[in-house]
Amino acid sequence: MKTLEQTFTEDRRLVILRILLESDGYRANEFILQSMLERFGHTISADLVRTELAWLAEQGLIAVDVVADVRIGQLLGRGEDAARGRVEVPGVKRPRAGQ
Repeated sequence: MKTLEQTFTEDRRLVILRILLESDGYRANEFILQSMLERFGHTISADLVRTELAWLAEQGLIAVDVVADVRIGQLLGRGEDAARGRVEVPGVKRPRAGQ
């Protein structure tokens, strides 16, 4: 059984992927992501947003560019597949059908 923290972490990662999926050019900066995460019930620090971006990049789900010390995440094909529930990625919540 997953812990509460694991459940929040997996959901947070899915929410980031879904935000990028809905963003123009499949891109968003860390400040937009942090603001949108809060709207979806994840009030987290800027440091944790950066940590999640790095983790998602390590998994090959997103690319991260740094411009003037601001991280910009861009959804990759595998990340889109995870956001849409086409692939299962350990550590990322699988969306429910119809989401």
